Amino acid sequence: MTHKDFYKMPQLVRLLCCACLLVTACTTARLSEPTITTVADGWANNSVNVVVFRKNSLVTFQDTQYAAWYDADRFVVLAKRKSGSDNWEIRKTDFRGNAADAHNTISMMVDGAGYLHLSWDHHNNKLNYARSVSPGSLQMTGKMPMTGQNENVVSYPEFYKLQNGNLMFFYRDGGSGQGNMVINSYDTKTQQWTQLHSNLIDGEGKRNAYWQAYIDRLGTIHVSWVWRESPDVASNHDLSYARSRDGGKTWEKSNGEKYTLPITEATAEKAWAIPQNSELINQTSMGADEKGNPFIATYWREAGSEVPQYHLVYHNSNAWQSLQLDFRTTPFSLSGAGTKRIPIARPQVLVKNAGAATSVLMLFRDVERGNKASAVVIDKLANPKWNIVDLTQESLGSWEPTYDTELWKQKGILNLFVQKVEQVDGEGQANIPPQPIQVVEWKPTF
Repeated sequence: MTHKDFYKMPQLVRLLCCACLLVTACTTARLSEPTITTVADGWANNSVNVVVFRKNSLVTFQDTQYAAWYDADRFVVLAKRKSGSDNWEIRKTDFRGNAADAHNTISMMVDGAGYLHLSWDHHNNKLNYARSVSPGSLQMTGKMPMTGQNENVVSYPEFYKLQNGNLMFFYRDGGSGQGNMVINSYDTKTQQWTQLHSNLIDGEGKRNAYWQAYIDRLGTIHVSWVWRESPDVASNHDLSYARSRDGGKTWEKSNGEKYTLPITEATAEKAWAIPQNSELINQTSMGADEKGNPFIATYWREAGSEVPQYHLVYHNSNAWQSLQLDFRTTPFSLSGAGTKRIPIARPQVLVKNAGAATSVLMLFRDVERGNKASAVVIDKLANPKWNIVDLTQESLGSWEPTYDTELWKQKGILNLFVQKVEQVDGEGQANIPPQPIQVVEWKPTF
């Protein structure tokens, strides 16, 4: 239809056409509807299958996606499917974990040669590690050491994959309030692990760092963390940051200044100052834009307020910025040790594009929204207005978000690991039957 043809139409018809065009534009601007696939039932008497620091609960390699969880008998279960399929191949391993402790998560990654690497059941105990017997297999080797160094008091195991297919393995050596950060590196050619750092972030026997990491499209490793002075979560304070451009060997601040290792509280770059007793949660969430600028999502309570709010802390190539997402209205307070039952989840942050076109997703759960899986959507960070969408319709109890990091990097598709669970304060257990493990699939259209 030409411009002239349009104005030859009767006025009412022209108005109807405009309305149709407006509806089409709004529909295009909306986010696509998520779909949900059920895998199997799993242990649900605490949050061990769905804590935020699992790296990863889901992972895609080429055209295959893998999943892992504890079943009702607390055995590690592995599964795989062709990407997008509803049919999962499921294998129950011989590995059993103390799933009654929500710290004792399962983490996994696939290396560049197609081998699945698995670590499970850690809270200040000896390393549990195995890998698949062949590429693409769900059959695992027996337990084996990595390097044999600093492997007796392990917590928070996390795998990350570099662009060349080699792996990084991060974990805490030591206890809450007095632990150090260890980094191992895996070479796919030699199939050997080496220890890059026995103490990248040093608690000096007085504190420890609760970190998260992200490897961006340029291959830069970003790490952010909060410091904790004691086992009491109320002693969390400050957001710190470091990055590595050479596969984890050397580390620097956001301005390029080299760190002298190990990093301590005195030498760490402070991305944002947050005092103790601010309801600052441990395990920040990391992401990065396409230019390698770091993004951190977490929550804390600002001075003068009673309500903890989610915050986005990010670097704009010049300085650190903080955006408070002040949509919450309910106060709560964090104190004490152990896994807490908290009315909101620790978030995950996902970033697309860069500069003025930067878009941000923040995944979370909030009792104010019925404990559903929800997402804050910021179309353009340059104009930081947001809307919130729910990705599930039913309550997920004490769920926290984990997602397929590799699929997001490759295709911009979100695959979210979902299960309804109940976390009793401390390390208590609920008494509910096994609940379905599900994958929420969603492609944001920003």
